[in-house]
Amino acid sequence: MQIVLTLSLAAAAIGSGLVAGIFFAFSTFIMTAFSRIPTEQGIAAMNSINATIVRSPFMGLFVPTAILCIVIAVLAVIDWRGGASVLMLAGATLYVVASFLSTIIFNVPMNDALDKVSGSGAEAVQLWTTYLRDWTWWNHVRTIASLLASVAFVRALMIV
Repeated sequence: MQIVLTLSLAAAAIGSGLVAGIFFAFSTFIMTAFSRIPTEQGIAAMNSINATIVRSPFMGLFVPTAILCIVIAVLAVIDWRGGASVLMLAGATLYVVASFLSTIIFNVPMNDALDKVSGSGAEAVQLWTTYLRDWTWWNHVRTIASLLASVAFVRALMIV
């Protein structure tokens, strides 16, 4: 059981850390760069990313890390280890709720709405302006949650 727990925590720490890094890139420079180009080009670029990411290795990291977090939460409850279990549950909850589920609930619907718009008319400009603000805000949430999850898993590894 100890080896399974140790490997699970290490993999979740790496997975959530990598996801945090990807989200961090979007929060710190990609979305800012997109905001500086014409609306039509920004929408086209983001739509291209959104179409590409669902068929990329990112999904082989993002989804399995969420599943692993659920396993870690179950292990934390089944084999309660005090502070380590608290950290395990915190990391799992941060990743699953604030990173994974917020993506499904907030970012993906915004991506779907953006996919239906093209051009640079008033409607596209308004949607793009709102999209940049709201999508980036939720991406900040995902970035911080994924990073804190990684920290929690590393800390749990140090005390299990």
